[in-house]
Amino acid sequence: MVISISLDQQINRLGFLSAIVVIVTAVISAFIPLDAPGGYNSEHADRVAWLSANRETFIAGWVNQIVAMLSLSGVFFAIAWRIAANNPLRGILAAMVMLMSVMAFIVPKFIAVWTIPLLADTISSGVVGSDLADPLLRILNVSIPFSLYTSFDYLGFWLYSVFALMVAVPLYGPALATKISSVSLGLFGIIYHVLLLALWAGEIAPADIESSFLGASLLLLVVIIAMAFQFKGAMDSEKK
Repeated sequence: MVISISLDQQINRLGFLSAIVVIVTAVISAFIPLDAPGGYNSEHADRVAWLSANRETFIAGWVNQIVAMLSLSGVFFAIAWRIAANNPLRGILAAMVMLMSVMAFIVPKFIAVWTIPLLADTISSGVVGSDLADPLLRILNVSIPFSLYTSFDYLGFWLYSVFALMVAVPLYGPALATKISSVSLGLFGIIYHVLLLALWAGEIAPADIESSFLGASLLLLVVIIAMAFQFKGAMDSEKK
């Protein structure tokens, strides 16, 4: 029994600290650009020039995104652990979906800090491999919603939406924080799938994909803040 309580304390602490890190990285991301000015509408040559001139800033921005993603996964894992107490199978499946989302996200984000800066430098310097680097950089455009790069990102967010639908109902509880988190997760899961159906039906233009889908993801910020209070409360109650 002592081991079980200790593990609960550790996971609640993980959830709380992860939530704090997510909030901090979200603030930092507001000050670090993740792509050339203009994003979707930026010309390829302008993007190459910007990437070459702002290599360190670009890498720092995406390293911050990696930290944010891993921290959010920590929050989700703590949520999955919480619902597993009464719904063990759903908790396990939710944790598996969360782990798949980590794999989906880590691939493009590692490409951002490793491959993209090298591609931009190679194109700018015109050294051996520049002919290959140019089309690869176009394929790995971080702002075009139908590039290979962003496809992995949207796959990760879709897995988030599946996770949200799996945990929304069992998470709902007497505490205000769990009520807010449950409703927010349920709304995010439903809205994301509705947007996905609208996209497949041709109702969302490519230029509007980012604002539509990432706008829905703001609901996750509500979940993070609410669950931070819940994890902190659980930590305090376990100490008594």
